[in-house]
Amino acid sequence: MLLTVSKRLEFSASRRLNVDRWSDIENLAAFGPETNARYGSGRNYVAYFVFTGPVDPATGMLINISEIKERAGTVVRQRFDHKFLNDDNPSFRAVPPTAENIARQLYVDVAPLFSDNVATLAACHLTESSERSATFYSNGACETNYWFEFSAARKTTSPRLSAEENARLFGSATSIHGHNYRVRLTYRSAKTFSAQDLPLVDHDAIHACLRALHDELDHRYLNKDVAGLANHPITTESLADYIYQRASSMTPLDRIRLHERADFFAEVWKNKAVFLAMRMTFHAAHRLRAATLSDAENVKLYGKCNNPLGHGHGYLTETTIGGEYDERSGTLYDFVAFRKAIQESLEPWRDRHLDLETEDFRNTPSTGENIVRALWPKIDSRLNQQLVRLRLWETANNRFTLRRT
Repeated sequence: MLLTVSKRLEFSASRRLNVDRWSDIENLAAFGPETNARYGSGRNYVAYFVFTGPVDPATGMLINISEIKERAGTVVRQRFDHKFLNDDNPSFRAVPPTAENIARQLYVDVAPLFSDNVATLAACHLTESSERSATFYSNGACETNYWFEFSAARKTTSPRLSAEENARLFGSATSIHGHNYRVRLTYRSAKTFSAQDLPLVDHDAIHACLRALHDELDHRYLNKDVAGLANHPITTESLADYIYQRASSMTPLDRIRLHERADFFAEVWKNKAVFLAMRMTFHAAHRLRAATLSDAENVKLYGKCNNPLGHGHGYLTETTIGGEYDERSGTLYDFVAFRKAIQESLEPWRDRHLDLETEDFRNTPSTGENIVRALWPKIDSRLNQQLVRLRLWETANNRFTLRRT
């Protein structure tokens, strides 16, 4: 199992995507119309610093999130926030500040600051808009993401099932209904990524791909209007696979994510793996306290989270499962059963004080690390051990992720 802790920090900056030695036509093809912003164009960036390592059994922490905020925050404030990156940050004097290059530079700048820590920086993820993000990993790999949206109607059915089987499996979803879909296309560098001029995918190539997909799917009745879906199951999983096949025929795609709703999505990867994920909230109170530490030590370690009367969160969970994709039904797992398994796992914690009213944290601090580790077996046992990733947001800024390795 691999556990990671992520801290979210925001900054605002301007930048120009342009390479001086290139012609205007070359810059336009690589970066799109934004390259014409001679004095820069602005973005409200969100950076996620992702750490991995062992959990201290006494404190329940992999890393003190306050340390991430303090150390990484200093770098962000001094080198990135409210800067014209091309001129104010020396790292971008020779290369354009693309999302990939900024994510890489944030990693390069922040990783050494934690050389004295058992936890290590595993990745830096950068979101520059709702349509664009990138991730740089400690092994040198880099990914870039592009999002697009479309609206479409469908009946959730499979022509390979009988009417009775469809009704039993999909219930009321067999009636015509619609969704506002959101799709993420992910591209991965084929080699170790170093600061470079080109984005991983040229603007012209990705723009043509996204436009073709949008034109084909937007405001369509998927069961009838899309020729490529004829005689295929119309499920979230099947539609994700279709979009993957179409996109990868135009650009060298690594994987896609299809959000049918904000809290439910499917992923299809280049190795043909299929995943389903569902988000669900629960509200609970807790107090961070290590029994082996003195009162003064607890206050120093946990700060305001050690408040004697406790505090609370609206926790958000994201459960991702994998397994065998059924070509006949077009499903990976029954939606209703999936949702029920998560609800039943969370129910004992809803509107409870985790330390005082549950057995899970009688003898261990209710840190995010320990909560996600305690929740894993509860959900996994109800989902035939098909759980592959479990995420927990304590707040929008603090995320804990457990993965099956």
